[in-house]
This record gives sequence, C-alpha cells and structure tokens, in this order.
Amino acid sequence: MAVIQQLDDALSNKIAAGEVVERPASIVKELVENAIDANSSQILVEIEEGGLSSIRIVDNGTGIEPNELELAFSRHATSKIKTDRDLFTIRTLGFRGEALPSIASVSRVNMQTSTGSAGMQVELEGGKIVHKQPSEARKGTTIVVTDLFYNTPARLKYLKTVLTEAGHVSEVMNRMALAYPHIRFHYVSDGKTVLKTAGNGDLRQVIAQVYGRKTAEKMVPITGSSLDYELSGYIAKPELTRANRQYMSIFINGRYIRNFKLAKAIQQGFHTKLPIGRFPIAVLKLEMDPTLIDVNVHPAKLEVRLSKEEALSEMIAESIKKALSEETLIPEPKKENTAKTKSEQLSFSLAYELQPEKEHVRETMQQPRQLAADDQVDRKKESTSIDNSWSPSHQQEKEVEQGRGSNASIPPRNERVETNTEEKYEQADRRTDESLPMEMEEEAAVVEPQLPLGNDAEAKGAMPPLYPVGQMHGTYIVAQNEQGMYLIDQHAAQERIKYEHFHQKLAEPLGQTQELLVPITLELTTRETLVVTESKEKLEAVGVFLEEFGKNTFVVRSHPTWFPQGDEESTIREMVEQLLDNKRISIGELREEAAIMMSCKAAIKANRHLRTDEMFQLLETLRRCQEPYTCPHGRPVVIHFSTYELEKMFKRVM
Repeated sequence: MAVIQQLDDALSNKIAAGEVVERPASIVKELVENAIDANSSQILVEIEEGGLSSIRIVDNGTGIEPNELELAFSRHATSKIKTDRDLFTIRTLGFRGEALPSIASVSRVNMQTSTGSAGMQVELEGGKIVHKQPSEARKGTTIVVTDLFYNTPARLKYLKTVLTEAGHVSEVMNRMALAYPHIRFHYVSDGKTVLKTAGNGDLRQVIAQVYGRKTAEKMVPITGSSLDYELSGYIAKPELTRANRQYMSIFINGRYIRNFKLAKAIQQGFHTKLPIGRFPIAVLKLEMDPTLIDVNVHPAKLEVRLSKEEALSEMIAESIKKALSEETLIPEPKKENTAKTKSEQLSFSLAYELQPEKEHVRETMQQPRQLAADDQVDRKKESTSIDNSWSPSHQQEKEVEQGRGSNASIPPRNERVETNTEEKYEQADRRTDESLPMEMEEEAAVVEPQLPLGNDAEAKGAMPPLYPVGQMHGTYIVAQNEQGMYLIDQHAAQERIKYEHFHQKLAEPLGQTQELLVPITLELTTRETLVVTESKEKLEAVGVFLEEFGKNTFVVRSHPTWFPQGDEESTIREMVEQLLDNKRISIGELREEAAIMMSCKAAIKANRHLRTDEMFQLLETLRRCQEPYTCPHGRPVVIHFSTYELEKMFKRVM
C-alpha cells in the first residue's frame, strides 16, 4: 500500500511550474506583469533563441527591499493581498505569489533589485539560492532567466522551434503594449528590436506599432458605458478582417482575457458586415468594479467569471453598432506600394525618440486632412465659373478640379450634387427607354420595397447620393458623384434592401396572407415531427403555419404575401430545415436566418441588365437602408475610386 507523505518544496514548486511556466512566453508574461504592478513606466525585454537561452527584463519600478528578496522566491509570498476579502477586490495583475518560485525551480535566475536606497543581488539554481550580495542602488529590478527547463529535460521536447517560441513572446508583448499605452515598452529578440512604444498613452499609435500604420488608419474609436462598465478602444472598419479571432483583444481592468461570450458580442456588433469565416480586428478596454469579476479561476488568469455578463455583451455589441453607424464604410481599392509623400509620413508619426505629447500627435495626424480640405475649398472657389451643364468633358473637368488633393474623403450626405443633374438623368432615361426592345424592358423591371428614410439619413456615415452612368456585364453599376467613381454590386445592393425589408416584415408576420391553390406537403421523420411539434410557435412567428396531415406529415395552406415570389415553397421548407438543424434556435435567430435566406432568393442576379432609371431607383433605395455598405453575408456593396486616386492611376498627379 502506498504511503502518504508530504512533498518537499522543490518538488512542489516544479509541479506548480507545470501550470505557471508552460513556455518562455509564460515567463515573460509573469515577469512583465510584476513590473507593471511595481508601477514601472519603462520596461525592457530581451530574449535569445526564443527565450530558451536567456530572458532579461529591466524595469524602473518600485523594487524590492533587500530583506524581503529571499522571501519573494518562497511559495505564496506576495505583497498584493493580505486577507481573503482582498481576493474580491483585486486590481493588480498578479496576486498568488507563485510566479517567481515556479520560474526559479526550472531555470537559473539572477535578480538585482533596489528601492532607490540600497540594492541587493541574488542568484538561484533550481529554486535554491546559491549566491547573494549587495548591488548598486538603481531604483527598479533587473531579472535574468537562463537555461530554461535545464533540470526538467522532458519539458523541452514539448516546446516548438525558436521562431515559434519567439512569436509567442511577441504576442505577449503586443498585448501588454496595447493594454498599457502609457508604459514605454522595448522588446528585443536576438539583438533586433521587435517592438518599441513611446509610452505617451496614445492607444492608436500603439496599434500602429503592433498592426501597422495602414491598419491603424482604418480603426474607429469606440466608447460605451453603463452603471457597471466603461468601454473604450478601437475597432477596424469591416473592410479589414482576419481569418481567426486572434486579433480581437479584450482587456478588463488592464488584464488581457479570453471570453467566448464577449468575443461573440464583438462579432454581433459587426452583424451582416463581415463575410462568413472572417473576423474583425478590435482592441477593447473595459473598466469595472473588481467585485464584478473573478480572476482566480484559471492558472494563467486568462479566463475570468463575470457578473452581469449578458448586460456587458449587449453593451459591447450596441457600442460597436453605434460606432460603425457614424462612419462611412465604403471601401476603396487596394493601393499600390508607392513612395510615401511628406504629408503621408506626417499623418501618422510613430517616432519613438520624439515622444510627442497627445495633443501634438493628434494635431499632426489631422494636419494633412485639413490641408487637403483647405486646398479643395480653394480649388472650388477657382472653379465657380465652370458651367454645370451635363457635358462629359465639363463634368470631368469639374471632378478633377474638386477632387485634386482630396484623398478619398467622402462628404456627409448633406453635401448634395445640384438638382439639375437628376433632370439630366430623367432625360437620359427617356432616351434609353425608347431604344430598349420590349422584351428587354420586361426583363429589366425592378421594383424596390420602400424603406422608411428616418431622421438619421443625413447623419455622419450615411451613404452619399450616387448617380448611375452605366452598367458592367449586367452585374455592376457604375455611378459617380463629385467625389469620384463608385462600383456597386447590384445583387449585393438589392440583397441588403430585401434583407431590411424582410427583417421588418418578419417582426410582425401576422399581416396579409395568401391562400395556396395547391397546399405544400411536408413529410418528416418521427424525430423531426417531434421537433416541429414542440417548436410550432417559432415557425408561426415567421409566418409559417403547419397543420397535421396524417402520420409524420404536415401541410401548409397559406403564406404571407411578402414571401419571395416564385420561391414560396422552398422558403417554407428552408425555414423548417433551419429549425430541424438547430432545435434550440430562438425566434429572433430564426427570423434573422429567414430574412437572410429570403433576401438572397429575391435579389436580382448577375447578368441582369437594368435601365438607367432602375439603377437610379436601386441606388436611392439603398441609401435608405440602415446599413447600406454590406450585404447580409458581409460582402461589400460599394467600392469607391476617388477622383484623386483616378488621377494618380492616369499619372495626372504624381
């Protein structure tokens, strides 16, 4: 029979290290968190061979008193909590007192620390102190970790390549920099600087350091608040997506966390704006009372328990929707890599050595846009004598004069083109109608549902007025306004229009119905019959009423008049299939899926030629949509080519 015995401290620390020290990145995370808790304003991290050979971290924090240094390497020794009540009000990143002893037990550690009055240096091997001596009194701490897992070689075989391990360290440093933009981070790998931040508190500048300047330029600020939570940060415009969720960073009280429901809330905020399988870039910072969060549920403190999680998720989703609704989301074609002009370089200053103040950075970022706007006003004054008649050459001159120097800025919707332009289009429509064969006119007929144009139609981010000039391959509408040329996917555009129409109708499906001459019969299996019987009220909420018609058979005798014409039976069958595929689906989710499915069926397809008046009607109805920039599947509806970009393509400007 096995004998129960007490494990010694060395073995206990190695067991604990199995949870705390998974790889070099785990050590970097724990030690950088200690430096942040010590109120450091500058942190240097240097690694060699992915951290397997050496990890060196230098900070200018408060340091450790010489007489407490040995105690710091004892298990569960910490300065951050004292009583069990402190566990419910944790504001520091660390609190368990496990990191230092766990790291020291599987490596060789050299630490030098000082509070500013006296310094102490200590060396440890396998968790045991082998040397101790006084050191210089520079305030802060320097810790060097070498020969990781030298005494537990079995752990080494689970590590990846040097580059992979260095990548994990980079990921940790990126998140630390995003969480604490007011701290100056300097990360060096094998003698090369990988990350260097200014520490001036500008989160957008840190995003540019981590993800690149072009990404930062497409980030939208977001704010939100409730009685319990404060939200701030940045989200990328829907045109900028990634293939996984790794680019969604959520920080709660300065701590990076992983939470499935909050990640879903971010995606919900982008609902119908992202293609399937694509995910947004987001950096969200949440502040809350520490009593609303339990961080002591995961060895690495990456997962937490939240009070009022549903309310928080709803606030995040609504804040994202609000932030995106205030932006013009028309994407532009990808630009070629050309030499940067002076103004482009100034538009996003990232000079670490200058360490500009927030106001200076913000002024510098806005300067080129203001200069471009001033230049555009001057040119408008110069071009007031140009005739506004509908002449292609005159229109081109007008656009060139007004567009030069404006880099794809789209005006608010209240900056309208002169009304006589519409009269010119009506004349062109009449000429087009006369020249169309009768059968082609019938094929091209498009009737759009009338969507209400609310008071927010002229708000910032609304789609500007567009005027069609033609059609490509019966698929893309070519339109223009004073800001340049636009390509519109006619199927995606009408899909968005139909989606919002059906979504509105499904909210009140008990309106007018139409009796079927030949009822639709559904034959199901026994299991499917049970599911449908239990969930008939969900189908009734979307306008589908089933009557039992023998064993495992149902019949549908009517449907709402607004169901897609010609696709009524397939629409009903697909609604029933959605319920069978997910019997836990809510009424709201079923309505959402039904609206997406019906809009795809009802929208005009490619290779469908439209008259000019029909294109004009389609664009005007699209402007009335709440979210006109993407189809329900998240694909773009409109792409913008600014006049300035067209001039660059034709080398009219350099």
